[in-house]
Formats: sequence, structure tokens, C-alpha cells
Amino acid sequence: MLSEQSAATVRATLPAVGAAIGEITERFYADLFTAHPELLRDVFNRGNQAAGTQRQALAGSFAAFAAHTVEHPHDRPDAMLGRIAHKHASLGIAPEQYAIVHKHLFGAIAAVLGEAVTPEVAAAWTEVYWLMANALIAIEKRLYEESGGGARREWQVVERVPETPDVVTFRLRPLDGAPVRDFRAGQYVSVRAELPDGARQTRQYSLSGAPGSNLRQISVKREPGSPTTPEGEVSNHLHARVHEGSVLELSEPYGDLVLDSGEETPLLLASAGIGVTPMVAMLAHLAATGHRAPVTVVHADRSPAAHALRADHETYTAKLPDASLHLWYEREAPEGAGTGLADLTDVPVAPGTRAYLCGPLPFMRAVRAQLIEKGVAPADVHYEVFGPDLWLARA
Repeated sequence: MLSEQSAATVRATLPAVGAAIGEITERFYADLFTAHPELLRDVFNRGNQAAGTQRQALAGSFAAFAAHTVEHPHDRPDAMLGRIAHKHASLGIAPEQYAIVHKHLFGAIAAVLGEAVTPEVAAAWTEVYWLMANALIAIEKRLYEESGGGARREWQVVERVPETPDVVTFRLRPLDGAPVRDFRAGQYVSVRAELPDGARQTRQYSLSGAPGSNLRQISVKREPGSPTTPEGEVSNHLHARVHEGSVLELSEPYGDLVLDSGEETPLLLASAGIGVTPMVAMLAHLAATGHRAPVTVVHADRSPAAHALRADHETYTAKLPDASLHLWYEREAPEGAGTGLADLTDVPVAPGTRAYLCGPLPFMRAVRAQLIEKGVAPADVHYEVFGPDLWLARA
């Protein structure tokens, strides 16, 4: 909780900081990587840095935390903090790194805002930063403890399965043969790959297989890049260079987009593109545990041929006693599927439904709006963003 004096200062200066936060974060990352090039090489996603999406995510989360702190001083935005902490834990972020971030972030704030950063303003915003940082450190400490310390392990690829021209599934087992901790359907692991230039880049991939096995399964979409975004360094490396017998470093499972265990609640699982991966794991878990409440499955894709894990999607849905599958394809839609973007207008949604979304941000925003119109409580709509969480940055 902010002190009264700091809360008043933050409230008064929030518009100015918010207006300059993009410039501040750009300067912050430039200064940080100049002082610590190893962080860009081995910790931060170089593709997201090049595209600017990581800057947007940091700006959005820090500004949102500050606004929430002054508007709701007696509670914490735990959903946002939890999502960030899971990503940090999967990367192995350590408490001492928060002091490094503080040094360069506040150096950037002072450089951009100049004389407006009085000692009083600096103290107030430092208080905001450490409230957020210490909350994340505490959550990450708990996550590391729950995962047995959070150490990475080596896993060997035992099977490589082409799903579509752009998606490959890798099935892996622990190289040391030791038992593994189970995961919850919807979680992800971080995969660390050594690239040709020596960088050890890390990416998160949802576990697309069912829990309860000593194997891990990830389904990786090759990101080709575009005029505004670079091609995916790690995804292209995995597609080109990783085969049966290859060894990868994997983190323990993390992620908060998980089903509530043991509760017979109506569910809606909505995905688009490669966002199908956590949803297939959830469906596999529901089928294995005999979930009997209604399950509505929604998926949108470019075409049936681009629909990764389509057979699993259909098979697991068919195993549930009260489930329906609703598909949309932008082209080549077969009979029974919709053409174009997902539209839930005619999709029945049971009262009390809890919804889980994964896919591109415009898709999730549209689905969330339609679900709320249908009476689903906003608190019952949960989502996962692949890459930097830009939901807050574009809110």
C-alpha cells in the first residue's frame, strides 16, 4: 500500500508519466542492454525487442499497476501480477535482477522527464516500483518452491510429428530418466535453444499433451516474419534443426491459464491458430477425468489444413458427454463450419460458464465482448497471450 504522500504525488504525475512511458521504456531497454548485453543475448526475446512489443507490455503493466495502486489502495492486481510472475519464473528471473531494472528504469525516467522528476516524485515512483517488484518476487519465490527449485532439465526428443506445413509437435522425455512433476492442463514450459550465433534464447510453448505422463509434448508454429515483425528465431531453429534424438533444455511447467480442478462447471474453450495448444491439453484432461458439465469448444483458423491438432481437437470433444465443437475457417470451410472470423452469436452458452481464451489479441477481445453480452461474468473470462501481454498496453 502506498503512503498517502506518495499516492498523492503519483496521482498528480501519472498523466505525465503515462504520456511519456513509451519513450521511457525505449530508453530503459537501450540503457539496460548497453550495460548488460548478456540479458539481451540470453534472457530477453530478441524478436520482441526488435518489434517493440516488449516495450509496450512493460509500459502497459507498469502504468496499469500504478493506476490501480492509487485508485484501489487496499487491494492488489493479483491476476496481472500472477501472469507476469509465471512468465518470469519460467525464464528463471532472480530477485537481484529487479535492482538492475530499477537502476536503468529510473535513469530513463529522469532522462526523459528532466526537471519534472523532483526528489519527491522520484521517491513516490520508486515506492510504486518496489511495491510491484516485491510482490512479483514473493510470487516467484512461491512458484520456484512449488516447482522444486525451478531448475531446468535436459529433455530428449523421442518423436517429431508434422501437424501442418507450419506446425510440428515434439514429444520429449527427461534425459536423466528421473520422474517428472506433473503439470496442469493449460500450462507452458520455457524451451532454451542455442542459436548459431551462440545466443541462448528462450521461448514459452504450451504443453499440448494430456497431464499424467512422464513425457512432455509441445507443438511449435514456425513464425515466418513480416514487414513489421522479424521471423521467429527459436521456432525456425526448432523446425530446421531439432529432430528425434535432439536434446533441449526445458523449464518446469508454469502458467495460470488452468482449469479449476474437480469442479463441474460449464466451460467454453475458445482458440484461434496456434492458440489451440493449451485448449487441446484441457480437452484431453476433461475427457480423462470424465467431466460431465457442458463444454463449448470454439476454434478459428485460416483453413482446415492450417488447423493444428485438428484430429485431437475433434476426438477429445467427441469423448465428452455434453460437448459441442464450433469451427470457423477463413477459406475452404467444410460443411458444418463457418466461413470467416469466429462469431458466437448463434452459439449457446450455458449459465455460469467459465471461459478460457487463447489466440491473437483481436480474436480474444472479440470473443470476450460477445461472451459478456451473453451474460458471462467478466471475472470468469480467462486468457493466455503468447509473447508479451499487450492486453493492458492496448486497453
